[in-house]
Amino acid sequence: MSETFAALLDENLGTLDMKPGSIVSGVVLDVDNDWVTVHVGLKSEGIISLDEFKNNDGEVEINVGDEVEVALEAVEDGYGETRISREKARKISTWKMLEEALVSGEFVTGKIHNRVKGGFAVEVDMVKAFLPGSLVDVRPVKEAPDIENTIQDFKVIKLDYKRNNVVLSRKAVLEKNNSAVKVELLKNLDEGQIVKGVVKNITDYGAFIDLGGLDGLLHITDISWSRVTNPSDHLNLGEEIDVKVLSFDKEKLRVSLGLKQIQNDPWENVKSKYSIGGIYEAEVSNITDYGCFAQIEEGIEGLIHLSELDWTSKNIHPSKVVEMSQKIKVMILEIEHDKRRISLGLKQTKPNPWVDFSNKYSIGDNVNGVIKSITDFGIFVGLEGDIDGLIHLSDISDEEDPKKSLDQYKKDQKLKCIVFAIDAERERISLKLSE
Repeated sequence: MSETFAALLDENLGTLDMKPGSIVSGVVLDVDNDWVTVHVGLKSEGIISLDEFKNNDGEVEINVGDEVEVALEAVEDGYGETRISREKARKISTWKMLEEALVSGEFVTGKIHNRVKGGFAVEVDMVKAFLPGSLVDVRPVKEAPDIENTIQDFKVIKLDYKRNNVVLSRKAVLEKNNSAVKVELLKNLDEGQIVKGVVKNITDYGAFIDLGGLDGLLHITDISWSRVTNPSDHLNLGEEIDVKVLSFDKEKLRVSLGLKQIQNDPWENVKSKYSIGGIYEAEVSNITDYGCFAQIEEGIEGLIHLSELDWTSKNIHPSKVVEMSQKIKVMILEIEHDKRRISLGLKQTKPNPWVDFSNKYSIGDNVNGVIKSITDFGIFVGLEGDIDGLIHLSDISDEEDPKKSLDQYKKDQKLKCIVFAIDAERERISLKLSE
């Protein structure tokens, strides 16, 4: 034994607590193929399996003369031998470290192993711990392989030595790290700035874009100048895109982003490209109870009100007249540039049956029709072109109670009439019964 080695023994073994269960320092005297011999200042040396000194790769990490901490299991085991354990010492040391981390809030390092019920099994040095699924990430983790067999930092949130229970949180680490990154990113962000980001999550109302540690919201209305019903039709998870910073809140760490804002606004050229009264090709983009929307180009969409769909069908659902994605001809009725609104008409692209009737017939002409309905004030007669003319009650009978005369008429009954008045603009035709 060298002088240095002897001095090390004397220095470290002179003041040891030799009670069973104590953690003591010893000096390695010998290392062979199976055992490591350690002297802790007692009558006999202790031996420890070589496996307790191997790393995860199976490499031996101990040499003669090294100082190691061991747990004293027995001073005399009945056979005159000292029993010691490096593994137990490491476990005790790890528990002390975990206790200190619980109090201080400092992070610990561990390895995530396999998925277990409710979360993941984690090993922090020699101590088994549990990582609940809800504390894995700031967002739910769907695929276990993403984190299994990885070394991560954790925050200790619960510790029970007697029950051998350790609960960790990876989420707390990410939140702290992200907050610092977010603050730094926000310092360099300005409204109107174009930044790169990665599509992190897609929802019904838009998408979250990762700007490098800070998530920004790309709302569905800011994805495209055209109507967007499903953000996933325009964006892909993991896709890198350029977005414009519309607004940000440094205190709440919120960023609002826009994609369409970095593209040309089609409304800038509306007045030069389209005129009131002009007829253009469009595509039905949405159908509602009060009409339908039609897109005349990407980003330029107008409303065809129910009253502008058909000359004669006034009280039917728009889906009976048009269908989604149908190509149609429309007339521009009004442009409100400030409100970014266009009013369109469909019926205006088709012949007006009221005008056609007025061009074909004059007052006093005879026409044939069929009774469509009978009301208290008269009879509506269906004419050619699917339009109606009215025979007023006063023109049906001169009796004191002309309503009694209505009893002789039935729906779908054929009538011969005389044109009494025509108002094509107001879509009104007055008739009289032919004598």
